Amino acid sequence: MGTTASPATTATPSSFLSSPSFSLRASKSSHLRPTRRLPVNVRCVSSPPAADTAYTTKVSRNANIAKLQAGYLFPEIARRRAAHLLKFPDAKIISLGIGDTTEPIPEVITNAMAERAHALSTVEGYSGYGAEQGEKKLRAAIAATYYADLGIEETDIFVSDGAKCDISRLQVLFGSTVTIAVQDPSYPAYVDSSVIMGQTDLYQQDVQKYGNIQYMKCSPENGFFPDLSNVARTDIIFFCSPNNPTGAAASREQLTQLVKFAKDNGSIIVYDSAYAMYISDDSPKSIFEIPGAKEVALETASFSKYAGFTGVRLAGGLGCLSPEGLKAMQDVVGFYKENTKIIVDTFTELGFNVYGAKNDPYVWVHFPGRNSWDVFAEILEKANVVTTPGSGFGPGGEGFVRVSAFGHRENIIEAARRLKQLYK
Repeated sequence: MGTTASPATTATPSSFLSSPSFSLRASKSSHLRPTRRLPVNVRCVSSPPAADTAYTTKVSRNANIAKLQAGYLFPEIARRRAAHLLKFPDAKIISLGIGDTTEPIPEVITNAMAERAHALSTVEGYSGYGAEQGEKKLRAAIAATYYADLGIEETDIFVSDGAKCDISRLQVLFGSTVTIAVQDPSYPAYVDSSVIMGQTDLYQQDVQKYGNIQYMKCSPENGFFPDLSNVARTDIIFFCSPNNPTGAAASREQLTQLVKFAKDNGSIIVYDSAYAMYISDDSPKSIFEIPGAKEVALETASFSKYAGFTGVRLAGGLGCLSPEGLKAMQDVVGFYKENTKIIVDTFTELGFNVYGAKNDPYVWVHFPGRNSWDVFAEILEKANVVTTPGSGFGPGGEGFVRVSAFGHRENIIEAARRLKQLYK
C-alpha cells in the first residue's frame, strides 16, 4: 500500500491559569480540613501561535483538475447530506443514492477468502508477487464462466483491483490526444477521467457539457439508445449496458449497430458490463456476444454489485466462480431486484414515469420540468431520503433522479412509506 506524507502540524495549546485559592472539600479519607469558600479567579490564555513551518514546493497541480465541476458527483452528495445532518442532527436518513451494496458477502465466498488467507501462513500455500495480469487459475475460471464459446481465452483476461480503476488506467493508456463519446446520461467516471487526462475543452455552463466530448443522447424518446447517425467519429466510445443510471440494457440489434459503427470509424469501444448479472431478458450480457466485437472492444466487468465486493478488492474471486458462489451471487442479485420492485411500485402508484429497474438495481424517475438538484433537495429535506440527481450523470439526466435499490429491506420499505407521504 502506498502512503503519502504531509507537513506535520503543531497544535496550539491553551494555558489554564488560575488562582491557587481553590476551596477543597474534605472527604472521609482526606487529612485536609474543610476550608471556607474563596473567590476563584480563572483566566484562559492562548499560547503564542507556533512558528509557520509550512513548506511550499515548486510543483504545480495538473491544471485539468480545475475543470471538474464541484468535484465527483457522489462526494458532492455526501457534502449535502452532511450539511443536512448538521442542520437536523436527529434526522434518520436513508441513503438510496450511491450504488453501494448493503447485504453481507455470501458465506461460501468469505470462506474461500479465509482459506486463501490461511494458506499464506503455510510454506505450501505462500506466494509472493502474483502474475501482473492476475492469477492464471482465476483468469481461466472467468473466461470459462462468463465468456464460454465467445472466443475469449484466459490470456485475454486481466484481473485488477476494480473496474472504475481500470477506466482511468485505460485513459492513461489512450493518452491525452484521443477523443471520446459517452452515453448521455452516463456514469461520471468516463467524463471525469477524460477531463483529468486533458482530453476535453472547458466546461460549457450554458449547455452543461465539456467541449471536445461527443454526448450521445439517450432518452425515453429513443429507447435510451443513441442515434448513431448523428454521432461524430471519436477514437473511444464508452458504453455501459445495462446503463448506469437509466437501467437500459441494449438489445442484440442495437449492439450490432454499435460494433459496426466502431469498425466503420476505426474506434475502440470500452464496454462496461458491471451490471450484467442483473439482466433478466435476452439482452446480451457481454459485448463479445456480438460478431466482430473482439476486433474493436474492451470490456470491464466487476464482482462488486453481485458479491458485495464494493469494499473488497477481489480476494475471493475463485469463491465467486464456484457453483455455490454463483448461486449465492444470484441470490444477492435477486434480493436487490426485489427492492427495485418495491421502489418501482411506489413511484408508479404516485403517478411518476419510471424507467430501467428491469435489468439493473436502479430506478430512473422522471420529474418533468423540474431541476434534478431541486428534487434531490426536496426529497432529502422533507423525507430524509438521499437519492442522486440525474443531471450529475450529464445534461441528458436533467429532470430525473436515480433511486438505488441497494439497501436493507426495512430501509427500502420505510423509504417507500416516506416517499408516498411526500408525494401523495
